[in-house]
Amino acid sequence: MTHPTVPLRLYVGIFVALILLTGLTVIIAFFDLGGGRLHALNAIAAITIAVTKALLVVLYFMHVRYSSRLTWIFVGAGVFWFVIMIVLTLADYLSRGWFPTPGSWSS
Repeated sequence: MTHPTVPLRLYVGIFVALILLTGLTVIIAFFDLGGGRLHALNAIAAITIAVTKALLVVLYFMHVRYSSRLTWIFVGAGVFWFVIMIVLTLADYLSRGWFPTPGSWSS
């Protein structure tokens, strides 16, 4: 199975993009994007940048972009499984304050 020859210039461009996105993440951390009301916008921006960086790494440095459809299916299944794990974890974490804790359980 042959893979296309990827020019070094593309790898350097992806590396520069990753460095710039990392710098953007650091810069965004110093600003309040929600105007004091929605602190979640900072987290959403940081997660969006992180997902973009992860996509660049998976597609180009792990050569998934030039792989067969079977590889794409396995990558998609892995992402789907990861999303399931995140949803289950957040469901537990976000529902902890729904019911009051009895006084005898607190220290």
